[in-house]
Amino acid sequence: MSGRFAIGDYVIFRVTKFSSEPGPRAQSVHPARFGDTYNYEVDKFWTVRAILDTGTLELVTRRGKVHLVSPEDPRLRKANFWEVFLNRKRFPSVKSPPSAGTSSQSSAKLRQSVASE
Repeated sequence: MSGRFAIGDYVIFRVTKFSSEPGPRAQSVHPARFGDTYNYEVDKFWTVRAILDTGTLELVTRRGKVHLVSPEDPRLRKANFWEVFLNRKRFPSVKSPPSAGTSSQSSAKLRQSVASE
């Protein structure tokens, strides 16, 4: 299912944000209809921590936050060589992949927390 991605791969996830003051990394900045705010996109630099049995990717941020993302999500892509080289400090490192028991337990907890929201 997720043959494009492997554990430890560096990925870029493009997030849409809304704010009155876009940051320096903002791309595709567009003013809102009435001009009070802007909508824009920001690239997030994450690492594949695990691939669940369902094919869903478990992605980790530099600060340890975990996101579950479908490998078919159009906002997700693998980072190319130059992106990794130029942004190497922004990608989190995965020191060791989680054990099978821990991954399935943490994934079950994450799915429960996502479902309850």
